[in-house]
Amino acid sequence: MNVTGSRRALFAVASLMLGLAVLFPLWSVSLTAPQYPEGLGMYIWAHTVAGIGPNDLQNINGLNHYIGMQVIEPDAIPELKVMRPGIILMSVAGLVIAFLGQRRWMRVWAGALVLSAIVGLADFYKWEYDYGHNLDLENAPIKVPGMSYQPPLIGSKMLLNFTATSWPATGGFLAIGAVVLAFGVAFTGRTPNASASSLVGDASTAGSASARRTSDNLPPSSPVTR
Repeated sequence: MNVTGSRRALFAVASLMLGLAVLFPLWSVSLTAPQYPEGLGMYIWAHTVAGIGPNDLQNINGLNHYIGMQVIEPDAIPELKVMRPGIILMSVAGLVIAFLGQRRWMRVWAGALVLSAIVGLADFYKWEYDYGHNLDLENAPIKVPGMSYQPPLIGSKMLLNFTATSWPATGGFLAIGAVVLAFGVAFTGRTPNASASSLVGDASTAGSASARRTSDNLPPSSPVTR
């Protein structure tokens, strides 16, 4: 079943929002502490990880060395090699589906997008867990027994004297908006065919009722005389 032109346009907007997400950072992780009043931070893009400031990533890796955390090397993260092409492919597929205007494929696309987002967030959590728990304590200058340094997936958390904060960035909000808009278009409202069928059915019902009322109001017929 096809959807209306306005809904197809909204679905195309959702697809474009997803594609634009690769032009901006998807997530941000920041650290603040008394010795770093201006804070340190990094942006996670669809294809790389970069510091918010010019030397932020280098400084974060330096701090991580003292507590035995691994060095953050974007080239060593395999997900960053496939995420950007995958997002672009999904965006193009969404535009094609918007042109076709079939609700069934819109629902498939929206469902696939949600599933991809869930898998991506789970993988991000796993990445954070690995960096925060698998520590090289033998070579770490600072050892705190039982301490782990996993930053939060969303929100803020104290790590020693640092406050770590993690939130979606511009690209992340664009992707979230694409999911919400696509779901709204695909799973709400009626199709034009359904609306037309409903109108025809209503008209037929109204006509039958009117005919019954007319027949009820007619006077009884007179007997035929010869």
